[in-house]
Amino acid sequence: MFLRNDCLLPDGMRMKQERFNKDWMSAGDISSTGLDVALRGAGWHFMWVQKASSRFGCGRTEASAISQATTRALDRIGDRFNAAEVDSVKISTYPGFRIARVTAHARQIQEQDSLSANNETPIRELQRR
Repeated sequence: MFLRNDCLLPDGMRMKQERFNKDWMSAGDISSTGLDVALRGAGWHFMWVQKASSRFGCGRTEASAISQATTRALDRIGDRFNAAEVDSVKISTYPGFRIARVTAHARQIQEQDSLSANNETPIRELQRR
């Protein structure tokens, strides 16, 4: 699971997060199911959006190829969504390098029970109002 840097969470909800890149934080080892249960318990909503982003990355190691592919997949998640779930990671091994394919799905964490009708306003901006 990944959360945008400015992702709002319910009051009192603590989650281990590590910086992944300039825009995203890794949400530790929590599963989407665990996060959903915690958010619903606080009266919030964790929405799955069908839009998926699948990207490739190349590196000398498996870890570097996965990191590059994950960054590219997260870059394709629309600005209006504040979370993403990595669905799959596939590695191809070649002499001297690795190629990773990462698929991530857009997710939304919010207090409201439906996505905004105004597609022009990022949802995280609506949460601040």
